[in-house]
Amino acid sequence: MTRTKQISRRFRFLTNLAGSSALQRMEGESTAPVLVENGQLGITFIGHSSFLLQMGGQNLLIDPVFAQWLVVLRRLRKPGVMIEQLPPIDAVLLSHAHMDHLNRPSLLRIVRHSRRLSGRSPVAIVPWGVGDLVRDLGFERVIRLEWWQTEALGNLEVTMTPARHWGARYYRDTHRGFGGYVVRSPQHSLYHSGDTAYFQGFQQIGKRLGPQVALLPIGAYNPESFRNVHASPEDAVQAFLDLGSRWMVPMHYGTFRLSEEPTEEPVQRLLAAAEIAGISARIRVLGEGETKAFSPDGSELREIPTAR
Repeated sequence: MTRTKQISRRFRFLTNLAGSSALQRMEGESTAPVLVENGQLGITFIGHSSFLLQMGGQNLLIDPVFAQWLVVLRRLRKPGVMIEQLPPIDAVLLSHAHMDHLNRPSLLRIVRHSRRLSGRSPVAIVPWGVGDLVRDLGFERVIRLEWWQTEALGNLEVTMTPARHWGARYYRDTHRGFGGYVVRSPQHSLYHSGDTAYFQGFQQIGKRLGPQVALLPIGAYNPESFRNVHASPEDAVQAFLDLGSRWMVPMHYGTFRLSEEPTEEPVQRLLAAAEIAGISARIRVLGEGETKAFSPDGSELREIPTAR
């Protein structure tokens, strides 16, 4: 296929996605996140691949995107938490430069919001080649990591992990890095894979870092060629088994129409695959704005006492 035909095909595909999302009413509600107690792990699903993480007495955002539009793609579901409802943020972790993971207007508002609440700006942690996209947004520091490098944030350790994806923000800036993160405190460990297809690296991440909780992508797998860079629900189940984690929370579905599968299909297929694998009891599908909390021993808290 010639370069011209490839561009034409991509344009038609994007036009179809943009048209279908523009006509769909944005659903969902936003609510203030539940704040967990010291020693507990709190995971709040904001939507798509965006999470608020409460761990080790710190508040982290991972791939926070609050925008209603990504150029021509309209958001289908409202953020589960609005920026104005967030606590002060200590650090923002960005997995790669794609616009559904790195949204500059959202990041600028997060920096300003945290500065108003605490007088300090968050730290940003980014892969190699991404720092120039966020350096002018007012972060206290911009920390660049490569695969398997670790940065200390107080009593937390943040390690960048490999992924099977790509990092360009535009078609030709392929120097930009990509990956996931494992965040560890003395009591907890959590893995956010970023965007990735299934690959043997999940076994290595599990052996080296042993995350208790795995946030894994399950959407944007249709057409089949998309599985070269995105995991299907069945791929995510296998990745979870490879990691050896205790809990799985799915992400990267339902918020933006990025591919051809129906928006409700990824979760349905995930639950079916989990049933076959015998791990249904370890899957936690979170609604936007929902907080899941875990005790210091890693067990799930059914009732979440709100910190005062």
